[in-house]
Parts: sequence; C-alpha cells; structure tokens
Amino acid sequence: MRLKSADIIFALDIAGTFLFAVEGAVVAAETGLDVFGILVLSFATALVGGVARDLLIGAVPPQAIKDWRYPATAFAAGVATFFFHRYVVAIPRPVFITLDAAALSLFAVAGTEKALDFGINSFVAALMGTLTGVGGGTLRDILLVRIPIILRADVYATAAFAGATTMIAARKLGLPPGAAALIGGFVCFGVRMVAVWRHWALPHLPGQ
Repeated sequence: MRLKSADIIFALDIAGTFLFAVEGAVVAAETGLDVFGILVLSFATALVGGVARDLLIGAVPPQAIKDWRYPATAFAAGVATFFFHRYVVAIPRPVFITLDAAALSLFAVAGTEKALDFGINSFVAALMGTLTGVGGGTLRDILLVRIPIILRADVYATAAFAGATTMIAARKLGLPPGAAALIGGFVCFGVRMVAVWRHWALPHLPGQ
C-alpha cells in the first residue's frame, strides 16, 4: 500500500515527539527541576520547533496544538521519565546520542515534507525542516540559561539541513515520499553520528 504524505508526517512527528520529549525531561531532571518543570521542558523540546514551522508556513492552528495526540505524547514521555528516572539515566550516553540523532532525523524530514506540501519552495522547505529539528532544543537551552546546542555541538543543525536537502533531491528525482523521507532521514542520522564520532565541528574564528 502506498503511503500518503500526511501519514508519513504524522508517524515521523509522533516518533520524534516522544524521543525529544524524553530528552527534554532528562535534561530538566538533571537540572533539578520539579515535575512541572520537567513537563514544560518535555513539551517545549518536543513541540516548539513544529509549532514555529507551522506558524511560518501558514498551517494554523499548529498541528501540535490542534491534535491532542502531540501534547499527550510529550507529557506521557515526561511523566514516564519522572517516575522511571533512575532507569532512564542509567541508559549509556552513546544510546542517548543515538536517540537524539534519530529524533533530529525524524523531525527534519517531517518538517521538510510538511513545508513542501504547503507549497513552500525547496530551499525554504529545507530550512523549515531544520527549524523543526532544532527549534525545541534551542528553546529548552534558553529556558535553562545556557548556550543552545545548535551553536556549540559538532554539526547538529547542519546534519538536519543535509537530511532535508537530500530528501528534497530524492523527491525531485522521482522517488516516492516514503522512500525520499527514509533516505533523507538516514543522511541526517549518519552525518550527526559521524560528526560525534569524528568530533567534526564547523570552522571557528582563529584563536577561538
């Protein structure tokens, strides 16, 4: 059965929402926030990027606000992390990095796909995919008064943009949406993981 664009977006969005919500909850717990703070950061990390994307492309009200399954997924992940925190934090750091890369990939391709469906040109659609992937984590870091990860991590937003542009290229070559999304997601995931492994970073000013 041929997958529809809307089905692909929803599946990727929900999977990415859960993964990013868990990540936000873990960071909140490690910072010493209470259960309310954990839920706020779960919601922000998981959904703010998609909300910003939807507002910019004219998809209003944003899907994360219109569809109860999005906030429910984010809050469920936050509650689960709160009650099972000792088990969650025992997960090795490489696993968390892998899950974060997977969530970034899911959101990057889902955001790009939705922007394309709304008639946004390819370059801006790739930017919208990147925003979807990094927007929530950026707000999370701002709320915690620290430099956002996209400004200090080894090739983070760049990986999202690479995946988004690859997905668009695959679509232009005539591949079906599902296959294009899969290829774009693998590129984003691969670039991010190799960047962590090889300690890749974008150029800095001399002496920085």
